[in-house]
Amino acid sequence: MALPHRPRSGQPEEVLSVNDTTRQYINEHLDDDVPTLALKKAPVGTDLSLALRQIEARQLLRKKAPEWSANGDLLFPLRLPIEQCSSEATARYKAQLLEGDTFADLTGGLGIDTYYLSKRFRQGDYADPDPELCALARHNFGTLKAPITVWNEDAETFLSHCGAYDCLYIDPSRRDTHGRKTIAISDCTPNVAQLQDPLLQKAPTVLVKLSPMLDVKQALLSLRHVKKVHVLAVANECKELVFNLERDFDGTTELYCANLQTTQPLLHFTQEEERSCPLRLADHPQRYLYEPNAALLKAGCFKLVAERFGLRKLHENSHLYTSESRIPDFPGRVFEIEGWEPYNKKVVQTLLPDLVKANLAVRNFPLRAEELRKTLKMSEGGDVYLFATTLKGGEKALIRTKKAAS
Repeated sequence: MALPHRPRSGQPEEVLSVNDTTRQYINEHLDDDVPTLALKKAPVGTDLSLALRQIEARQLLRKKAPEWSANGDLLFPLRLPIEQCSSEATARYKAQLLEGDTFADLTGGLGIDTYYLSKRFRQGDYADPDPELCALARHNFGTLKAPITVWNEDAETFLSHCGAYDCLYIDPSRRDTHGRKTIAISDCTPNVAQLQDPLLQKAPTVLVKLSPMLDVKQALLSLRHVKKVHVLAVANECKELVFNLERDFDGTTELYCANLQTTQPLLHFTQEEERSCPLRLADHPQRYLYEPNAALLKAGCFKLVAERFGLRKLHENSHLYTSESRIPDFPGRVFEIEGWEPYNKKVVQTLLPDLVKANLAVRNFPLRAEELRKTLKMSEGGDVYLFATTLKGGEKALIRTKKAAS
């Protein structure tokens, strides 16, 4: 299969390099405080500005993208693109969804998504309007020996002349002209709702990454031909919504919930399954308490998770669940209940007489966590987990728990 296109003649190929003195300085100070280093003299021949930027970048990427952070030959931009980039965990997950001959990343940025996607394709293209990011991408992809061609263009310009692909990937910028974060599809750049037709004309499969703050139901009203939605959490923090558009698809959208960097199972369902699922409530907390992971909660899997795992909800809006016997492989946190009491002025004496600190969570409760903590006169920490919530009949309660043994 012929490649979709080649770089235009005369496209700049900036050569980036770090001298040996600067490289040694970076390696010797990878664990040091960057503001402190900035106040000190560096060895003669050190490009201090470049060194400090690389040290800060590698520190920021240690948890987010450990493979890239550990590669001393890669070069990184200023802080913002690093903060905005996908994590290695989510990039690897998305790469497993796709395979083929050719793909293009229309909003390349730091290039982490582009790189991991490239492992599933023979040839890839990266497009970004920022010339510095493009120069860094050429250097890094060359260092990594990744078959990716870099284009210094925005997504719309690239789409206007590129050929056909097996897959397109796009991660619209979620910043306005003043640098403030945006959430709505229409406030992102580019607006993928307006680009759907040209995107699907160029490729039968389009993967769109959107804000984890976006309402999934609202997004599905703006996007067409959505075959799957992947709600991705990393270590129980929701990070990405990924919409899989398929040309001419007109079926039922499936939602996939993954809590990466855990052993929790992936769960998938349809919104119709959730809507038609019966609501099963518990009369009172039993021996175990279950809190679904962030991906399930974001996806709105509230009744179905109880049905599939044989649990009962404490209240329709509490999203906490209970059972008498331990349910294995639950996609979330599991606690053993030590006791519970209606929430009143006596609850400290009856349920918490020995506690001076605890981990406090508020779920469907009239007080915020900091307000309740002040009322209970309790500091954060320890092995006890307190849940303030509402029970079946509307009764406010405090549930004392500890983490259940694995």
